[in-house]
Amino acid sequence: MNLAYDYPVLGAFWTVMWIFLWILWIVLLFRIIVDIFRDDTLGGGGKTGWLIFVVLLPFLGVFVYVLARGKGMGKREVKHAQEQKQAFDEYVRDAAFSGAGSEADQLAKLSEMRAKGDITDAEFQQAKAKILH
Repeated sequence: MNLAYDYPVLGAFWTVMWIFLWILWIVLLFRIIVDIFRDDTLGGGGKTGWLIFVVLLPFLGVFVYVLARGKGMGKREVKHAQEQKQAFDEYVRDAAFSGAGSEADQLAKLSEMRAKGDITDAEFQQAKAKILH
């Protein structure tokens, strides 16, 4: 009886496949653990129960968690990404306009930048329109 390991290429394929599946499972396990802690609707007891279930019975725990709460995982991930984007945008907005002074000061800085060649005339006009409106 010939087995997969009797053929070197097939044996390598099976080995790579098992390694890929193992890494996939590890990544999924960590994503689930992060999701357990990120979920605001779950209380302390629920989080503890899911965490114990996922850690003590990892294969079954991951499978059951994905079936029971998989849809919410995606929603929580999207919500978290939107919150991060919003926080980043707010930070950039604050950093860009902090200490900017009056409109006249901002226009003076813009004209200096244009005179130095740091920005083009089109960029100057666009920034000027933002400041004045």
